[in-house]
Formats: sequence, structure tokens, C-alpha cells
Amino acid sequence: MAVKIYVVLYTTFGHIYKLAQQQLKGVNSVEGVQGILYQVPEILSPDILAKMHAPPKPDVPVLDVHDLPNADGFIFGFPTRYGNMPAQFKAFWDATGSLWQKGSLIGKPVTFFTSTASQGGGQETTIHTALPNVVHHGMIYVPPGYGFGAPMYGLDEVRGGSAWGAGTFAAGDGSRWPSKTELEYAEYQGAYFAKVAKKLGA
Repeated sequence: MAVKIYVVLYTTFGHIYKLAQQQLKGVNSVEGVQGILYQVPEILSPDILAKMHAPPKPDVPVLDVHDLPNADGFIFGFPTRYGNMPAQFKAFWDATGSLWQKGSLIGKPVTFFTSTASQGGGQETTIHTALPNVVHHGMIYVPPGYGFGAPMYGLDEVRGGSAWGAGTFAAGDGSRWPSKTELEYAEYQGAYFAKVAKKLGA
């Protein structure tokens, strides 16, 4: 039976969705591992989203928190909100109380990716502040570290992402889309995580 990895995202303008597709590609490149793409429920009204000029949500199933135990591992992706996860993802985590009581997610591996408007937007902090959710559930955080190699050290281009996880810069108006290097890093992270999850599930 294949190891099942849920790639779970929240996206407002589509940048995280682009990275999620690459994460999924990386996951599915590993033999014996199956990646499934999900998004968390939106809590903003259509009127507010329209005023934000947000595009339609991607055609991705919405994940019910009670389905989380059916996965062997998770890749969570979301943009930053002042160095934290957005309210939509916080609401999703807040709904996992019954899973916490049962210990349903103990021992399951998890990793993160994110996006910010600028280089000082808090990509590392956004992932760091998500860790208490993982710790309270007894999950295993799997950072990609510097395994991606040379692109992690290069200064020849603007690049999101860090040892904590893949990332992209969207610019304040959302006009910048993930670069080739950022997309490649997301794919690398997905494949690396899938290999670790496969070992843990052996």
C-alpha cells in the first residue's frame, strides 16, 4: 500500500497553489508514495474576497479535519500574516481538538512552505510560529535543511525559501510569481519529504 501524503494549502492569490503543485510533483516522483492535494476552508465572505481582487479558488478539494488521520504525512503551505499562519489555517488547526484528544496525529511527519510579500516578510518566522500546532499533536517536523544545495547559497537572484521550507516572494501587489529556482526548491522539498515519510512508514 502506498504511503499517502496530503499536500494541504491555503492560497489567496495563487502563489501558494503554484508551489503546492510543485510539492505534489516531488511527492509523486517517489516510488511507493501518493500525494493528494487539498485546500482548507475559506472563512472570508465572497464580498470581502471580491474587494481584495482575489481570483477564484483553485479547483482543489476542501479537506475535512477528520480526514487527517487517513494520511501518513502532511505538507502544509500558506502565506504569512504578520509572521504567522493566516486565520483560515489557524481556524483549520483549531478544529482538530478531537484529534488531539485521541492522539490521532502522533508520530505523523509534517513539513511547511510559505510565501511573503518581501524579503523581510518573515518566511522563517511563519513556519517557526506554526510549530506549536505540530508539537501539541506529537507530530514530527521534517525541515528540508540545506539539502537543495548550491541554489540555497547563491546571491545572484532574489529567492524565497530557507532551511525551514520552500517559499516565494509575491510582492506587495501580488505581481511577482514563483521563480524557476523557487519552484525547483518546492519540488525538491516534496520529494525529500516523501522519502522521509516512506522510511518512517516502513
